[in-house]
Amino acid sequence: MRKSLRNAFILVLPFILMISINEIERMFINEQPYKYLNVTAENSGAMIPDRCTWVCHNNTQYCLEHHVKLLKPYTSTTNKIYFGTIDLLASTGNYGAANIIFLVVLAPLLIWFFLIKSIDVQFAIKQYKKESK
Repeated sequence: MRKSLRNAFILVLPFILMISINEIERMFINEQPYKYLNVTAENSGAMIPDRCTWVCHNNTQYCLEHHVKLLKPYTSTTNKIYFGTIDLLASTGNYGAANIIFLVVLAPLLIWFFLIKSIDVQFAIKQYKKESK
Protein backbone atom coordinates (compact mmCIF):
# COMPACT_ATOMS: atom_id res chain seq x y z
CA MET A 1 0.00 0.00 0.00
CA ARG A 2 2.77 2.42 0.94
CA LYS A 3 4.65 1.67 -2.30
CA SER A 4 1.49 2.22 -4.36
CA LEU A 5 0.87 5.53 -2.64
CA ARG A 6 4.46 6.60 -3.35
CA ASN A 7 4.13 5.61 -7.01
CA ALA A 8 0.83 7.48 -7.39
CA PHE A 9 2.33 10.58 -5.75
CA ILE A 10 5.32 10.51 -8.12
CA LEU A 11 2.94 10.22 -11.08
CA VAL A 12 0.60 13.06 -10.02
CA LEU A 13 3.12 15.54 -8.57
CA PRO A 14 4.45 16.90 -11.91
CA PHE A 15 0.90 17.59 -13.11
CA ILE A 16 0.01 19.37 -9.87
CA LEU A 17 3.16 21.49 -10.13
CA MET A 18 2.53 22.30 -13.80
CA ILE A 19 -1.07 23.34 -13.20
CA SER A 20 -0.13 25.39 -10.12
CA ILE A 21 2.67 27.23 -11.92
CA ASN A 22 0.44 27.92 -14.94
CA GLU A 23 -2.37 29.28 -12.78
CA ILE A 24 0.01 31.52 -10.81
CA GLU A 25 1.62 32.75 -14.04
CA ARG A 26 -1.82 33.50 -15.51
CA MET A 27 -2.27 36.30 -12.94
CA PHE A 28 0.72 38.18 -14.42
CA ILE A 29 -0.27 38.03 -18.10
CA ASN A 30 -1.50 41.41 -19.30
CA GLU A 31 -1.78 40.82 -23.05
CA GLN A 32 -4.82 39.47 -24.89
CA PRO A 33 -4.74 35.66 -24.86
CA TYR A 34 -4.26 33.75 -28.09
CA LYS A 35 -7.46 32.23 -29.52
CA TYR A 36 -7.67 29.42 -32.04
CA LEU A 37 -10.75 27.40 -33.05
CA ASN A 38 -12.80 28.90 -30.18
CA VAL A 39 -10.18 27.81 -27.65
CA THR A 40 -8.50 30.49 -25.56
CA ALA A 41 -4.89 29.84 -24.62
CA GLU A 42 -3.16 31.11 -21.52
CA ASN A 43 -0.38 32.92 -23.38
CA SER A 44 -0.62 35.87 -25.70
CA GLY A 45 -0.41 35.67 -29.46
CA ALA A 46 1.59 38.91 -29.63
CA MET A 47 5.22 39.13 -30.70
CA ILE A 48 7.02 39.99 -27.46
CA PRO A 49 10.81 40.16 -27.90
CA ASP A 50 11.66 39.27 -24.28
CA ARG A 51 9.18 36.41 -23.76
CA CYS A 52 7.93 33.36 -25.63
CA THR A 53 4.27 33.42 -26.69
CA TRP A 54 2.15 31.45 -29.14
CA VAL A 55 4.09 33.22 -31.88
CA CYS A 56 7.02 30.99 -30.89
CA HIS A 57 4.83 27.91 -31.21
CA ASN A 58 3.65 28.95 -34.66
CA ASN A 59 6.94 30.52 -35.81
CA THR A 60 9.95 28.75 -34.32
CA GLN A 61 12.38 30.98 -36.22
CA TYR A 62 11.08 34.04 -34.32
CA CYS A 63 11.75 32.26 -31.03
CA LEU A 64 15.24 31.18 -32.11
CA GLU A 65 16.11 34.78 -33.08
CA HIS A 66 14.68 36.51 -30.00
CA HIS A 67 14.60 34.09 -27.07
CA VAL A 68 17.22 31.37 -27.40
CA LYS A 69 20.33 32.52 -25.56
CA LEU A 70 21.89 29.80 -23.42
CA LEU A 71 21.55 27.04 -26.03
CA LYS A 72 22.39 29.16 -29.10
CA PRO A 73 25.69 27.32 -29.78
CA TYR A 74 23.81 24.01 -29.78
CA THR A 75 20.82 24.86 -31.97
CA SER A 76 22.25 22.98 -34.95
CA THR A 77 21.89 19.81 -32.85
CA THR A 78 18.74 20.64 -30.92
CA ASN A 79 16.93 21.80 -34.07
CA LYS A 80 17.45 18.36 -35.64
CA ILE A 81 15.83 16.72 -32.62
CA TYR A 82 13.05 19.35 -32.34
CA PHE A 83 12.09 19.46 -36.01
CA GLY A 84 12.59 15.71 -36.37
CA THR A 85 10.09 15.15 -33.57
CA ILE A 86 7.61 17.56 -35.17
CA ASP A 87 8.01 15.88 -38.56
CA LEU A 88 7.55 12.45 -36.99
CA LEU A 89 4.36 13.53 -35.21
CA ALA A 90 3.06 15.24 -38.37
CA SER A 91 3.73 12.08 -40.42
CA THR A 92 1.03 10.27 -38.43
CA GLY A 93 -1.63 12.31 -40.24
CA ASN A 94 -2.99 13.84 -37.05
CA TYR A 95 -0.31 15.98 -35.43
CA GLY A 96 -2.50 17.12 -32.51
CA ALA A 97 -3.57 13.62 -31.47
CA ALA A 98 -0.06 12.21 -31.94
CA ASN A 99 1.37 15.04 -29.84
CA ILE A 100 -1.02 14.27 -26.98
CA ILE A 101 -0.63 10.49 -27.20
CA PHE A 102 3.16 10.42 -27.41
CA LEU A 103 4.37 13.56 -25.62
CA VAL A 104 1.64 14.05 -23.03
CA VAL A 105 0.74 10.44 -22.20
CA LEU A 106 3.27 7.81 -23.35
CA ALA A 107 6.59 9.64 -22.78
CA PRO A 108 5.72 10.73 -19.21
CA LEU A 109 4.42 7.23 -18.40
CA LEU A 110 7.65 5.71 -19.70
CA ILE A 111 9.73 8.15 -17.64
CA TRP A 112 7.55 7.44 -14.59
CA PHE A 113 7.94 3.66 -15.10
CA PHE A 114 11.74 3.86 -15.28
CA LEU A 115 11.88 6.24 -12.30
CA ILE A 116 9.82 3.80 -10.20
CA LYS A 117 12.05 0.91 -11.29
CA SER A 118 15.16 2.93 -10.43
CA ILE A 119 13.81 3.78 -6.95
CA ASP A 120 12.90 0.11 -6.37
CA VAL A 121 16.39 -1.01 -7.38
CA GLN A 122 17.96 1.59 -5.08
CA PHE A 123 15.84 0.34 -2.17
CA ALA A 124 16.79 -3.28 -3.00
CA ILE A 125 20.49 -2.36 -3.06
CA LYS A 126 20.15 -0.55 0.25
CA GLN A 127 18.33 -3.53 1.78
CA TYR A 128 20.94 -5.96 0.42
CA LYS A 129 23.79 -3.88 1.89
CA LYS A 130 22.02 -3.72 5.24
CA GLU A 131 21.47 -7.51 5.30
CA SER A 132 25.04 -8.34 4.23
CA LYS A 133 26.64 -6.49 7.15
